[in-house]
Amino acid sequence: MSTETEEAVGERRPLPARRLAVWLLVATAAVVVLIDQVTKQLALSYVDDDESVRLLGGAVYLSLTRNSGAAWSLGRDYTFIFPLITCGVVVWIVWMALRLRSVPWGLALGLVLGGALGNATDRIFRAPGPFMGHVVDMVSVFGPNGQYFPIFNAADSSLTCGVILAIALEFTGRQRDGTRIRAKERKETT
Repeated sequence: MSTETEEAVGERRPLPARRLAVWLLVATAAVVVLIDQVTKQLALSYVDDDESVRLLGGAVYLSLTRNSGAAWSLGRDYTFIFPLITCGVVVWIVWMALRLRSVPWGLALGLVLGGALGNATDRIFRAPGPFMGHVVDMVSVFGPNGQYFPIFNAADSSLTCGVILAIALEFTGRQRDGTRIRAKERKETT
């Protein structure tokens, strides 16, 4: 038995950083889309349009709504534009993945991609028609029916968390290629 075979049998080599980061990006996006679509279907099946369900002592309510716009119902009359924006986001993330070697960036981009695809799925396939569909939202915090904060869904949460993580990574100098810019290096470049 050769040394290479013994090493292969006895010890698993870790995945290269690039493969691990891209794998995490894809897996995260897939899990987010799955969770988003399952929770939306459950909400449509079990939550009444006219009545909110109180949870956690009133900290969270399930209030079913269909949103034709973006956050805060902005752009309601331009529903067709949102799938186009999603296509741009997907192309940008694929472009970023070509040089991706950072696991935290893989997670951040996976959260953004999953959130974008979750809501795009609604826009493309839900009523009132293709590329004009309304996004199913169901989570209202601190009051029913978006009384204190806009109603959202799992895709919205994922998108928000992904963007916050990406901003934190930028501010801490973590690069998508796995390197890190130190504070001293940042001062020299500015």
